[in-house]
Amino acid sequence: MSILQEFKEFAIKGNMIDLAVGVIIGGAFSKITDSLVKDVFMPFISWIIGGDVDFSQWFIVLGDNPNNLTSLADLKAAGVNVLSYGSFLTILINFLLLAWIVFLMVKGINRLRRMHAREEEKPKKADEKPVPEPEDIKLLREIRDQLKTKNS
Repeated sequence: MSILQEFKEFAIKGNMIDLAVGVIIGGAFSKITDSLVKDVFMPFISWIIGGDVDFSQWFIVLGDNPNNLTSLADLKAAGVNVLSYGSFLTILINFLLLAWIVFLMVKGINRLRRMHAREEEKPKKADEKPVPEPEDIKLLREIRDQLKTKNS
């Protein structure tokens, strides 16, 4: 089988389309989570900590700061070596929230699947009727029973 045929088979099965839809939805969901962190959680965290806390402005200057710059943007523009751990914290919070939300979604979907599977099994059990024994099987049993009585 050639590579093109394998690719065509892969694309037709829907795997590629499912993957594309997942990537698109994931990108949109990432923006929603980013907004949730920046616009909802970070102000709440700032309120708890006390004051206007912007994690993206948390940094450590590595090395010399010749002009005594205090803004992260100014330090980066001046080419000063800066460890921007606040941005990392924001992205880490985004990731943890996204992972938690995806976990809850998967857990909910799995619960729905189990409920659906149980519902499908219930009618089968209620509707099950004993299958009548085929005539040829009945005849063979009668012959067997007669042979047993004859031999005894």
